Amino acid sequence: MCGNARGRPALFLHGGPGGGCTSNSRRWFDPDRYCIILFDQRGCGRSTPHASLDDNTTGHLIADMEALRVALAVDRWLLFGRSWGAALALAYAEDYPERVTAIVLSAVFTAGRSELDWLYRGGAARLFPEAWSRFAGRIAESDRTDLIAAYYARLTCGEAETERAAARDWCDWEDAIAARLPGTQVADEPGLRARARIEAHFFAHHVFLQEGQLLDRAHRLAGVPGTIVQGQGDAVTPSVTACALHEAWPGSSLRIVPDAGHESTEPDMMRALIDATDAFAADHTV
Repeated sequence: MCGNARGRPALFLHGGPGGGCTSNSRRWFDPDRYCIILFDQRGCGRSTPHASLDDNTTGHLIADMEALRVALAVDRWLLFGRSWGAALALAYAEDYPERVTAIVLSAVFTAGRSELDWLYRGGAARLFPEAWSRFAGRIAESDRTDLIAAYYARLTCGEAETERAAARDWCDWEDAIAARLPGTQVADEPGLRARARIEAHFFAHHVFLQEGQLLDRAHRLAGVPGTIVQGQGDAVTPSVTACALHEAWPGSSLRIVPDAGHESTEPDMMRALIDATDAFAADHTV
């Protein structure tokens, strides 16, 4: 926890799955007006055991969030999530809408089959053919019909060098389609391994949710104010999903940021996200 202990409680949900929090995760909140809670999800960041897949599902993470809320004696909190963090924020809020004061999301991901197909079954390949050729080319042609399963097998094989190489290849593909600014990606090997293993684990199991669940249950968020900030040029989580969520979520607002992509560190995205948290902070008395 950091910021103002008497400020509006806000929970930051990092991406990935498996990305972990950094000191930059605090930047979205005015520290004078927010009590900022950074949550390293199972197996990544400062959580241990590192890169573990045991008991690591969406249901376990939702239970962890609720246990954290109770342990910190927080009655209700704002949720901030981007990419996978957006999916986790929605999953929690749809289970516990009475515990959520507001939600800020960006780079919206709802873990639908079409979204995973876009990333790992040739959709984004049309925009990034060279990166896709490298990513798919690491796998035997006979196994390329399901690259998620093929990489998951390599990332969990127990052979250290094979797992390291597969983690680098997995993250290189994701970074190639995500990064529009240099120097924004995870570079350390332990971080890459956790990110790749946990992502592949979740994606191989359809993130432990029913198909379409997050959009189908978005009506449960009626009465929970929310701001969706989406980069128009996001090639990882295209804006069609953010638009679908906005339509399904009563009372949400949608801000499309022109000439912005997936990364929250792009200047226009940063400004839009900080504007959103500033707006929600304005109605909280410290």
